[in-house]
Amino acid sequence: MNTTLPPTTGPQPEAPRAAPRPAFTHDWRRIARMGSVAAFGQVFIALSNMPVRLDERLIVKPVLSLGYLVLLILPFAAGYRQGHQIKRENMPVCAPGPNEVVGGFLCGLITGGGLSLLAVLVTHFDLREPLVNWSPVLLDLLSFSNEMWFAVVIWLAIGAGMGAAGGVLRLLGPKSHRVVVTMALAVAGAAVLESLVVDVAEGLGLEPLTDRLYAPRGGVAWPSALGLAAVSGLLAVLGRGRFRQARVRHAQMEGAQRTRANLGLIIATAAVLIVLPLFAGKLTNELLANVGLFVLLALGLNVVVGLAGILDLGYVAFFAVGSYTAAVLTAATSPKIAPEMPWLVALIVVVIITGLVGLFIGAPVIRMRGDYLAIVTLGFGEIIRLLFLSDWLSGWFGGSQGITKIPGAGIFGITEVSGTDPRRVFYLVLAFCVVAIYISWRLERSRLGRAWMAVREDETVAEAMGINTVNVKLLAFVVGAVLGSFSGAIFAAKVGSVFPASFLILVSIVILVVVIFGGMGNIIGVIAGSAVLIGVLGGPKQPGLLAEFSEFKLLIYGALLIWMMLARPEGLIPSVRRTRELRQQEMAQDAWLRGQVDDDDAGGADGPRPAVQP
Repeated sequence: MNTTLPPTTGPQPEAPRAAPRPAFTHDWRRIARMGSVAAFGQVFIALSNMPVRLDERLIVKPVLSLGYLVLLILPFAAGYRQGHQIKRENMPVCAPGPNEVVGGFLCGLITGGGLSLLAVLVTHFDLREPLVNWSPVLLDLLSFSNEMWFAVVIWLAIGAGMGAAGGVLRLLGPKSHRVVVTMALAVAGAAVLESLVVDVAEGLGLEPLTDRLYAPRGGVAWPSALGLAAVSGLLAVLGRGRFRQARVRHAQMEGAQRTRANLGLIIATAAVLIVLPLFAGKLTNELLANVGLFVLLALGLNVVVGLAGILDLGYVAFFAVGSYTAAVLTAATSPKIAPEMPWLVALIVVVIITGLVGLFIGAPVIRMRGDYLAIVTLGFGEIIRLLFLSDWLSGWFGGSQGITKIPGAGIFGITEVSGTDPRRVFYLVLAFCVVAIYISWRLERSRLGRAWMAVREDETVAEAMGINTVNVKLLAFVVGAVLGSFSGAIFAAKVGSVFPASFLILVSIVILVVVIFGGMGNIIGVIAGSAVLIGVLGGPKQPGLLAEFSEFKLLIYGALLIWMMLARPEGLIPSVRRTRELRQQEMAQDAWLRGQVDDDDAGGADGPRPAVQP
């Protein structure tokens, strides 16, 4: 039977036109709220004396320093954020327009009023006693070495201008927005990575290039900043389409083709990491070695927190056990015993002892869940440090005097790796990072890894499915402890001494921040988090590229952690599975809204639906 419909004749009805998007309108409460929050942030940053400390680091000489940048970024961010609209399926989105610029202007004006009010208060009232960080140097910096009235006017103008610039950025299309952001990040990144770039350029014989790029006393010279911004913007325009196409092709690959592509990326990254230290100086190699040690620790904690979902706040205990065990077994100055084992032989004992300690810590408390387990692990971490510090065990571990004169790590009798040669330390750390990455990757895709992720998602459901949750969580503790012991053994050989002060509970907090910031459950995200946080800001006692942030790094860690929890809880480079878990509620809400819209289009939830024609 032929079911072909006959051709229609006569005039066809016009297709319905899409309804125009409504114009953006001001939300005065939102503008006042965001402006006030940004103003409070500016005042807080000023009173912490951060602008004075960071004013020594120049971004663009002589136009902008890092001290002024931390003050300028807040009104810009507030002006940009006030026009943000939450996008949901089947919900209208307002068209951007001049109102966003006006809203950003007002938001920035309120923000600038915070510093203006502060300048008035400190000029007319004696606030030096309650505001201990306030100083004439800070007032001189805020007023640009002028009178108080100038500070009031200039910060109102600067705040309004930066807020309006944030609103203008909202008006740009996706391509223009991407170009502007790329240009700004290129200039800021060149200034932040100045010491690294100069160090590598000296090894490659490219000093004339860095002499043109950077000013004599630091910072990017303003003509070079303009040229760098122009080049980066041009590359963003020319390369975006190709990068997107390459990413789409990689996402569409399957099976052996995708494996070959991933293997090619891994080989290229490994080649860069092997060749880079050969041309870098001691500063860069020391920085890379410190980052590698924290990558090892973060990979171990990622197994416990990212895969198994166990909030461990005492992870530094395994780091300490690995360091002290390696020191006792290899050092000739060990208080009680001094077997002076070869480092590789001692490493085997370190792995066994640390695994037993992980089992000992986890066995009594593994049936606890959530906050209770986190508090218990926090207590165990502090107990381990106090045991190493105590006089009771000072005959074994030296007490507060620690263990000194620890020899370097002997590798098959060929070479000895110690802190005097950061390049060798980095290669040793790199080798153990490769081992830890491979172990984490294989475990994540194994039956045990799937059991860990099931426990992380819902322990009750996992237990109902037949998973022995106690044994699974204990195995997570043991694997995390073993990976952490690698870093501890290398740390003892690198530094040449271990003291209880090196294993404060703060180390656990910093490693946890690294895992959360990079992306829990994702190996690449954990590595990226370590490179960004430890490489730029530094560890608890290890310097980073921005040494000026040494006394503010914990403040920045806390601010980053709060921002990540609110804006991007899945992390910088999230795991797909973890993102689905965290965004499940939002996806369910969008599905409910889509269902409501479909019901309205069909005549209501109880209304009749038209029959579907074959």
